[in-house]
Amino acid sequence: MRSYDKYFRENRLPHMWCPGCGNGIVMKAIVQAIEAKNLDQDKTVIVSGIGCSSRASGYMNFDTLHTAHGRAIPFATGIKLANPELNVIVITGDGDCTAIGGNHFIHGARRNVDLTVILFNNNIYGMTGGQASPLTPLGKKATTAPYGSVDRPFDPCHLAEAAGATYVARSTAYHVKHLSDMIFQGMGNKGFSFIEAITQCPIAYGRKNKLGDAPEMLKWMSETAVMKAAYDKLPEEKREGKFPIGVFYNSEFTEYTTAYQKVIDLAGGAR
Repeated sequence: MRSYDKYFRENRLPHMWCPGCGNGIVMKAIVQAIEAKNLDQDKTVIVSGIGCSSRASGYMNFDTLHTAHGRAIPFATGIKLANPELNVIVITGDGDCTAIGGNHFIHGARRNVDLTVILFNNNIYGMTGGQASPLTPLGKKATTAPYGSVDRPFDPCHLAEAAGATYVARSTAYHVKHLSDMIFQGMGNKGFSFIEAITQCPIAYGRKNKLGDAPEMLKWMSETAVMKAAYDKLPEEKREGKFPIGVFYNSEFTEYTTAYQKVIDLAGGAR
């Protein structure tokens, strides 16, 4: 038995993800980070929204909450406010987090709620029919963009930083150890931590865009991802076709439940 197997509900496996999907890799990276951080399993809550990635909470052996589409962060905020001692982890997808859940995403970051948010970014709405998401790259095809998307995608890491997150990082399903390390560091941040996990969807996204099978898509990650320190030193012309991974931002600011407790104390003293 592997040391991290205790964090899975084995009676719920095998999973429902398509062959070659990278969501299982990201889920494993999360539990490895939990194990490395030595989080108390009974004081750790996993919250997810709706979508392929959000099904991960059902396979994880913690107190878990599978919520409404786009609403994982406000549910998680309520849990954290009710019991600030809990470790609250949010699993979300590119559509769940940045489309219907976009407002909740930026306000969770703005408030600096002590949550660890892992965004599984497969560039598509996989479960609901392969529609384009706010993270679908320009020119890539989807069922709602059969001739290629003309909508500029968000950079969710830049969005998180601009909105007020105090820890922002990115990795990929290819860079498994690095991804787990990014999540581990986020769990240590007292505030809103956001980790983007680039992951492959060879069925709904890869086939439509002729990106090859899962190994080909992982190879693309290995060849185009560049550690941020090295990426920052590249001249502009050599950045084309590449993207940075690593820690984008790390700072300190008053965490929301700490600030809210002061309001509670003041209100109690006013009575």
